[in-house]
Amino acid sequence: MSNNYQIFRIAAFSDNYIWALVNDKYCAIVDPGEAAPVIEFLIHNKLTLTDILITHHHPDHIGGIDELQQRFAPINIFGPTSDRFPMVTQPCIEGDVINLSANIELNVLELHGHTRDHIGYYDVQHAFVGDTLFSAGCGRLFEGTPEQMFESLQKLQRLGDDIKVFCAHEYTQNNIKFALVVDPNNTALLEYQQKVRTLRNKGAASIPTTIGIERQVNPFLRCHDRSIKHNIEQHFNSNGDIKSDTEYFALLRQWKDNF
Repeated sequence: MSNNYQIFRIAAFSDNYIWALVNDKYCAIVDPGEAAPVIEFLIHNKLTLTDILITHHHPDHIGGIDELQQRFAPINIFGPTSDRFPMVTQPCIEGDVINLSANIELNVLELHGHTRDHIGYYDVQHAFVGDTLFSAGCGRLFEGTPEQMFESLQKLQRLGDDIKVFCAHEYTQNNIKFALVVDPNNTALLEYQQKVRTLRNKGAASIPTTIGIERQVNPFLRCHDRSIKHNIEQHFNSNGDIKSDTEYFALLRQWKDNF
């Protein structure tokens, strides 16, 4: 297997990113929420769609699959094992190594929290994380628990600083606004705000980010930081009853939900 593939960003809806993994003339697509921009990309670049990778079941991630199947079948469809993914031809669990027809090899992580059966895909350079880790933020807990999401983020942190993170939304500027309330004296975060503002003003994307950048700027990866803990305690008028980093994380997510 060759992992010298190219990654292209396909914009969808108002702020979604669909990722195209291209090797020679073969293409794998991550989370095709709508079909039209994917079809346009494939035709324009004269590519053959061979694989679809699903991270979770939300419509803005799977809404284009039926049309893509009808137009380009047969396609291998990788995704979670639960019964709400009837389109999946190759169910995946953590620890699996999947081989795409585009001659790409990826590993599977279970990233529960945003949903109860969210997964991600990674290799030594890239991680496709759906709605688990955003730049300067993380996904909402629609079905999972704070403990599950906290553990999922720990898994991603362990992948290494140089890993490029390909999430599914351009939420970075709004996430930074919240992060600066929680972590106002973080010089790396302030510098990152300027960098992202410059990119967005030029019409460029802030994604991919990297694990290393997120360790510095993302409050959801920094619940161990004493100043962030202090600000969480102040916000929730805590009397020293918050005992663990997971509890701090849960309160931080609650704070963000109401921000």
